[in-house]
This record gives sequence, structure tokens and C-alpha cells, in this order.
Amino acid sequence: MKLLEGKTALITGAARGIGKAIALKFAEEGANIAFTDLVIDENGKATEAEIAAKGVKVKGYASNAADFAQTEEVVNQVKVDFGTIDILVNNAGITKDGLMLRMTEQQWDAVITVNLKSAFNFIHACIPVMLRQRCGSIINMASVVGVHGNAGQANYAASKAGLIALAKSVGQEMGPKGIRANAIAPGFIDTAMTQNLPDKVRKEWISKIPLRRGGTVEDIANTAVYLGSDLSSYVSGQVIQVDGGMNM
Repeated sequence: MKLLEGKTALITGAARGIGKAIALKFAEEGANIAFTDLVIDENGKATEAEIAAKGVKVKGYASNAADFAQTEEVVNQVKVDFGTIDILVNNAGITKDGLMLRMTEQQWDAVITVNLKSAFNFIHACIPVMLRQRCGSIINMASVVGVHGNAGQANYAASKAGLIALAKSVGQEMGPKGIRANAIAPGFIDTAMTQNLPDKVRKEWISKIPLRRGGTVEDIANTAVYLGSDLSSYVSGQVIQVDGGMNM
């Protein structure tokens, strides 16, 4: 039997990148997929088609995850379309890097709102569904910089640290109701963004990783499958660093 057979997963920011990889891996393991992105354009439709090819039910929803009212509307529609929400993956996120002395209020507010408030929005909307089911797994996509900080990314690091604390707090609150909450903290992952870095920067970064390679989106997706499945039924309030041992 597939690990997520019969479950429905709601994944934010999943038209591309890590979110898309998680959606595809979940679908391979039998989960029906509801995913959101700011717009469901040709790229989103292509993602929808790729997931459907796995033989599961799928639907993409255009939504600004940082908007509380829109989130409520989307979650209500997912309940109508799918009936249940067993797994929530808070993946939506942006970066607006800059040194603290030069960072603008707009840069700070944008990152905190999209990365952290969006997770509050979706957890707040999904918790009533999970409470009725008396089960559910919430997965916040954090980052190693949320654990250790990073110069030039104070806003991003603060948002990711907030996602970790949010998961721990929700795990404490909702544990008695059978709802688990955890965070994944990726390290250096090979994505379109990191592949555009200068070779010197990539080599220096990889030299600091004990496994001597960047991670893949599949590495993150496999960890998400574990946290979303019953294999982790006794795991809650944890942050799993998927970083090749970079921050032991």
C-alpha cells in the first residue's frame, strides 16, 4: 500500500520548485493534491497535468496565501472539492535580501507577511477540518537560516524561525486532538535560484557540507512524505534539517 493512500494534501506555493516536488511525490504515494499559487497560469496548469498523470485527484487554486480572507475561501472550496484535508504543507515563500542597515520596511514586511502570516492563515483555516477528523499533519517549510541565522537575510531568517516556533506551538496545542505539526529546514538545495550562483560561490558552499553535494528537491519531498505519513505518527514539534550535515 502507498504511504499516503486515501489522504488529501493541501500544499501552498506548489506550482514550481520544492512545492511542486512535494506535490508530485505525495501523488506518487497516493495522496490527492490541492495546491495553491499566486496565479494558476500555464505553468500551474502544467503542474496540475503532471500530478494528474500520477492517477490522483488534483486541483490548483489561485490564491494570495498572505491574504486571510482569500485563504478562508480557498480552504472552504478545498473542503467542498475534496472532503478532507489530512496534510497541510506551508511552502509559500519569497526572499528580499539585504543587510539590516539597508533593509527597508517594505522588504521586511513583505517577507514576514508572505512567509509567516500565510502559514498562520492556512493553519487557522485548516485546523477546524482536522479537529473534526481528530487527525492531521501540518508541515512548515522553514530553512537552516531559521535555525542558525544568516547575514543579509534578517527578514527571511526571522520568518523561517517563526515557522519553526509556530510548528512547535501548534504541536503543543493540537497534540491532544491527534494533530501533529513539524518543520523542515532545507540547507543548500539545487534549484533554479542556486544554480544561477557563481561557480566559486557554489563550490565554497558545497565544501562546507559533509556529504559534499547540494540537496535535491526530491530530498525535501521525501522528508515531507515521512512527516505526512503514518510513519511519523509519534513525531510532532520537531524541526528536521535536510542539509547534508552542514549544521550538525
